[in-house]
Amino acid sequence: MGKVVVQSIGVSLDGFAAGTDQSLENPLGVRGPELMEWFFPTKTFGDMHGRGGGETGIDDSFAAESMTGKGAWILGRNMFGPVRGPWPDDEWKGWWGDEPSYHVPTFVLTHYPREPIEMKGGTTFYFVTDGIESALEQAKALAGDKDIRVGGGPSTIRQYLQAGLIDEMHLAVRPVLLGEGEPLFEGLNLRKLGYEVKKMVPGERAVHMFLSRA
Repeated sequence: MGKVVVQSIGVSLDGFAAGTDQSLENPLGVRGPELMEWFFPTKTFGDMHGRGGGETGIDDSFAAESMTGKGAWILGRNMFGPVRGPWPDDEWKGWWGDEPSYHVPTFVLTHYPREPIEMKGGTTFYFVTDGIESALEQAKALAGDKDIRVGGGPSTIRQYLQAGLIDEMHLAVRPVLLGEGEPLFEGLNLRKLGYEVKKMVPGERAVHMFLSRA
């Protein structure tokens, strides 16, 4: 059976995993892109956007690993788009254009029902209104023996950590101070939840920290 994983989550030195005021113009929040500046120069990111090139190295190896071999993804609603409240229409289909980079069933946590959206490249978005456990069970039913990646945002990751449902976590710690934003571990005691640091690997633009349940 596959694992439930968090991978390639950019985190600032002061513990923030997203900027403030996420919007159409700022999908990662204000100053949020600073958290992912280890990812943007990589070959993996270039390949995702069809432009080729990009750097290889430690950062790229972890980026590539995080985007392959998944049987399903789980996203919070903010990771799907900036729309709040009831869906006004079916026009918005995510940040990524006609062919998202997931290529597998992707479950979006929301309070408001919506019909599934089948996209190019194998991604189908399913909208889950009855909680994180339901989303995980649905993901497991379609993922087979492959891993399920909880892609964020920070609130969604915190909920799965609090419930003890994350098996492994990879953080890309960036040498920046955001000062404000959405903290990743607010209200959590990871030691009491059974998590420990397994290894640390310095990369070109981030330090990669790997945690798992003891």
